[in-house]
Amino acid sequence: MSDVADRLAALEARVAALEAAGGLDASVSASDPHPPTGGAVGYSGEVHLAGDVSWSMTYSPDGVLGLPPERSVEVLAALGHPVRFAIVRALLRGPMSATALQESLDSTSAGRLYHHLKALTGARIVDQQARGDYRLAPRTVVPALVLMMASADIAGELR
Repeated sequence: MSDVADRLAALEARVAALEAAGGLDASVSASDPHPPTGGAVGYSGEVHLAGDVSWSMTYSPDGVLGLPPERSVEVLAALGHPVRFAIVRALLRGPMSATALQESLDSTSAGRLYHHLKALTGARIVDQQARGDYRLAPRTVVPALVLMMASADIAGELR
């Protein structure tokens, strides 16, 4: 049932974004304090890390500003911990077992590793393929790299 609710919420967010972007006939009040801004923001990529992944996304700024924040905040929070960030970096190279992940992270106990994996799977960044085997969901490979690059850019590390 949760999957249906998630899919419905995602569909509602997309409709709201389209309405905000003027993509659907939406009644816009003349007294709207946020008139449409126009323009576009997007990202794309073709990655050959753990298989071939190609992705392209373009959205209007108004559509982005109109998206509900809850799921986005969950994703950013999941990536906002150094161990989870390291897990995603490791999984960008390809699927790994929990044992291999734990070895690559050195000082993380099995319990802490599973705590971090639960946050990443809950945010739909990481998929559990089989018991103890993890991978980045293919649809998250390019967006995860973009988030890493964007955060490095904001931090001033790409100059």
